[in-house]
Amino acid sequence: MDAEQRSLRLVEGYKVILASNSPRRKELLGGLGIDFEVRTLQGIDESYPGNLKGEEIPIYISGKKAEAYLSTIAEDEMVITADTIVYDAGQVLGKPANREDAINMLRQLSGHAHDVITGVSIVTKQKTIQFASVSKVHFTTLTDEEITYYVDHFKPFDKAGAYGIQEWIGYVAVTSIEGSYFNVMGLPIQRLYTELKKFENT
Repeated sequence: MDAEQRSLRLVEGYKVILASNSPRRKELLGGLGIDFEVRTLQGIDESYPGNLKGEEIPIYISGKKAEAYLSTIAEDEMVITADTIVYDAGQVLGKPANREDAINMLRQLSGHAHDVITGVSIVTKQKTIQFASVSKVHFTTLTDEEITYYVDHFKPFDKAGAYGIQEWIGYVAVTSIEGSYFNVMGLPIQRLYTELKKFENT
């Protein structure tokens, strides 16, 4: 059995491109059993208008990422872009700038629930589909010792909200999740699978 036979023929006629260097997104998309290529562009502007709220923000940013690829893709290529934010009390918690910033973010999240929102764009030369997935994550109250242990050992400076749910902090802090666990990792993979299955019919 060759590689093409082993892969799932999910989107006929398209070469799938994941526009992300995130190891978590690569792992999740790879788990679908489809062939894809990772392709990234540097210097994409990820700013957004200040009047956007909640789901509008990562959808807008994933759309800007996708737009940057439009001039570079072929007619038979499909690009998947994503952006994940932690949204707490109307405030976006992005990637921490440094150790102190990460500690302050986790102190803010400690003891209550927050939303993790991922916006996804699926783009070809002919069509664009966008959606967002929201997961509500409940954190127990964390001590400063627990927070500094996590930050110093796992250095979550590349993660929105200064944490990765698949790491130690997810084991000790997360009491429950409403919505997709994989969305909190960075890609709502079940919803993406559903959208890819119906892509040619929309």
